[in-house]
Amino acid sequence: MIEIRFHGRGGQGAVTSADLLATAAINLGKYAQSFPSFGPERRGAPVMAFCRISDKQIRLREQIYTPDIVIVLDSALIDIVDVTAGLKKDGILVLNSAEDPKKVKKSRKIKQKVAVCDATKIATEILGRAITNTTMLGALAKATKIIPLDAFKKPLEHRFEKLAGKNFEVMEKAFEQTKIA
Repeated sequence: MIEIRFHGRGGQGAVTSADLLATAAINLGKYAQSFPSFGPERRGAPVMAFCRISDKQIRLREQIYTPDIVIVLDSALIDIVDVTAGLKKDGILVLNSAEDPKKVKKSRKIKQKVAVCDATKIATEILGRAITNTTMLGALAKATKIIPLDAFKKPLEHRFEKLAGKNFEVMEKAFEQTKIA
């Protein structure tokens, strides 16, 4: 089973990302679940979302404390929340950042693999808004290979209808531009 924790801010689409990822996995014949974790937070407040993907039925119904993958939609959260808390030793941090992944690892003393993508820039250029959720799914696809990029097409069409094409475009660009160290 692969466990993924998303960190974002209210309104950035962390919950949507987790749902899209789970749907793509289910469409590939896997078992998956996604769920949010937030209380009375408002737009802009830190939130988390979770996703589990497995080849077997998933019976767990609890928060993910030791993720295999952590996805951070807003790099400013790294100074507010310990986004790497519980990240497995062989895990990977997928970060929305323009910084070089080696620099991120060194400055933050991260021992795990780090993948970076300037998702804010990509989303702003293509979508006209700094909503990075689908962009970061493209970075995830590049960094982990757990779900192929094409598997997101149907979930995007279902969720975004006429905006699906633009969302897939940001995913493709993120896939091309993600750097891993």
